[in-house]
Amino acid sequence: MKQFKTIEFNIEDKIGTISLNRPEIHNAFNEVMIAEIIDCFEEIEKMNYDCIRVVIMRGKGKSFCAGADLKWMKGVANYSYQENYLESYKLSMCFNAVYSCKFPTIALVHGAAIGGANGLLAACDFVLAHKNTVFSLSEVKIGIVPACISPYVMKRVGEYKSKELMLTGMRFNGKKAKEAGLVNWSFGEKKLNAKLEDLISMLKSSGPIAVSTCKQLLYDVENVWNHEETMENTAKMIAELRQSDEGQEGMSSFLEKRKPNWTENN
Repeated sequence: MKQFKTIEFNIEDKIGTISLNRPEIHNAFNEVMIAEIIDCFEEIEKMNYDCIRVVIMRGKGKSFCAGADLKWMKGVANYSYQENYLESYKLSMCFNAVYSCKFPTIALVHGAAIGGANGLLAACDFVLAHKNTVFSLSEVKIGIVPACISPYVMKRVGEYKSKELMLTGMRFNGKKAKEAGLVNWSFGEKKLNAKLEDLISMLKSSGPIAVSTCKQLLYDVENVWNHEETMENTAKMIAELRQSDEGQEGMSSFLEKRKPNWTENN
């Protein structure tokens, strides 16, 4: 794995952790961080299940992410339309890299999640937030819109809750984020860490290929297939998995009332 300037990546016990690493500015992102997150997920996609099973995204220091770096935004303001388009499309690519990762992804959020930070967390499969985290989709306050993050936020919270959060630019805490559906769980630090460990344990106890295939299934049903394609492709998928080594082992272990072999060294 290459070395990065604005993020850190490490693997321990098959848990890959991406740490946003600009704590002096609350992990605000710029074009370098955006590119490095994309590069990191591209490297993760090449890894196998013996190496990694779950990816966690978190922020170093006092915050998860304070949104866009003001110095970067100042420069972007002077870009041409084409330059702005290419830079914005790179941001969309960043969120999609998180969203389409073949491994389960967990955002661990604390401190603040402002503006585009909500795209990073919303693109993850699971979001755990400290109850005192400050959230805001504040783009309208500075005369722009939460465009690139909107597909992921709207998938999580729906159209009308998105209107409430995006049109007002309101600030809200972890409890409200949980009520809105933006995060899955919101607790104090001790309970949050316990929930993270429990979630990781559940994910690692499942068949790694099955989890990855299930992620692809959900992506395709939601974003790619029409109804007839869904009927045909889901039937093919389950037929293939039932005949696969992992499927055979999973069904045999269930019938024989024993643990499947992938739990031995997960």
